[in-house]
Amino acid sequence: MPIIKSVRGKQPHIPEDCFIAENATILGDVTIGEQCSIWFNAVIRGDVHFIKMGNKVNIQDGAVIHATYLKSPTTIGNNVSIGHNAIVHGCTIKDNVLVGMGSIIMDDCVIESNSIIAAGAVVTKNTVVESGSIYAGVPAKKVKDISKELISGEIDRIANNYVEYSSWFKE
Repeated sequence: MPIIKSVRGKQPHIPEDCFIAENATILGDVTIGEQCSIWFNAVIRGDVHFIKMGNKVNIQDGAVIHATYLKSPTTIGNNVSIGHNAIVHGCTIKDNVLVGMGSIIMDDCVIESNSIIAAGAVVTKNTVVESGSIYAGVPAKKVKDISKELISGEIDRIANNYVEYSSWFKE
């Protein structure tokens, strides 16, 4: 059974069509959109500020979503994949984004739509990732533009796959 708890009178809002793994943790002021999946050992802590996710978001195994007390909430758009063991903290991620495995996105960053954060990248505080680009490295920098094929071939494919994968656990 997942850990889903109220904190300071605020409780998570999770639509019935979402998949929440039995060892995921979701706390406090968290709003999750439709067709989302929160995978094994993922933690979403809305204890110090709100966390809001759009539709068709997948938070993969071991990822941590948090915010900064009274300063920086976390907002995640639609059709977003947060890779295994990624950390997303006090930032804004817009629609159609792939956040690679083990990457870190720090406070007050904005990840514009149709972007990819490469595996292992560290996006430092206040960085704005341009729409249609790939950022990689430590600290993360733009490495190239994304083609339309990469948007449909990776960003859309992964988000759609996770909707399918989550259906396997609802049977």
